[in-house]
Amino acid sequence: MNIQIHSIRFDADKKLIDFVTQKVKKLSQVSNDIVSAEVFLRLDKDDERENKITEIKIEYPRGPLFARKQSKTFEEATDLVISALKKQIVKQKEKMRGE
Repeated sequence: MNIQIHSIRFDADKKLIDFVTQKVKKLSQVSNDIVSAEVFLRLDKDDERENKITEIKIEYPRGPLFARKQSKTFEEATDLVISALKKQIVKQKEKMRGE
């Protein structure tokens, strides 16, 4: 799986990039069909507490999947996004079985 990580309005450190990469790779346990993932780490207005946003777009054979979450930390936002994407992948698989 090809993973691209973009940090917007800040420079992500290696520890954060490794964390996000590790989490995204775990999605392949749910489905081996994932072609690529594009991750956007954004800082929203700096005066807010929950100003860390993680967006992940996944290229999937049945169509692209997308999730966006905002939290106090990038790690927490990433966990929430991965959880949302897992649910979407499971739904897609159930639809395919139902057809």
